[in-house]
Amino acid sequence: MKRILIADDHAIVRKGLKETLEEELGGTIFGEAANNQQVLEKVWNEKWDLVVLDINMEQRSGLELLGEIRKASPKLPVLILSMYPVEEFGVRALRLGASGYINKQSAPEELVTAVRSVLGGGRYISAALADRLAADLQRPTDAPLHECLSTREHQVMLMIAHGRSLKEIAAELSISAKTVGTYHTRVLAKMGMKNDIQITRYALLKKLVD
Repeated sequence: MKRILIADDHAIVRKGLKETLEEELGGTIFGEAANNQQVLEKVWNEKWDLVVLDINMEQRSGLELLGEIRKASPKLPVLILSMYPVEEFGVRALRLGASGYINKQSAPEELVTAVRSVLGGGRYISAALADRLAADLQRPTDAPLHECLSTREHQVMLMIAHGRSLKEIAAELSISAKTVGTYHTRVLAKMGMKNDIQITRYALLKKLVD
């Protein structure tokens, strides 16, 4: 009997995912995690065949959490579920060790296909993600990493490099902490970095901050 951990900070999303997968898979045990700490505790203390992980968890990017899961259980497959299109984070998620990436707007049938593929020992790469992988192979590699950021993403990157917390950034920019978390996730993904230490080192190296 397969065991799937569904990690999302919205109860209604977890419920919907569970119902969709229960209907199609059957004979599956589900667990739920509403925040980063719950995810890690369940990964540390219980055996799972798959983690379905939201990319935009509270307090911490799902991509960062993916790295922690890989450390705790290197062989545990993780399927990233995101509200963002594959063009933004799909390739980065795969490079960090995800077994697949699927958009929340996708049809339920695609979710089931992705889960079955990963549970079967493979990866799930949609047509859109395959196109993105091909495009990345043809992209010039000599441009500075931060040039791929939007104006707001660049601003958030610099504030992180100056030692501001996400909560402080939200207050200074008069936007929600959730929105700052989204920019934070995008910065990490676009620049191919794992954490804020790497962001700070990069900014210092490129003389973007003093």
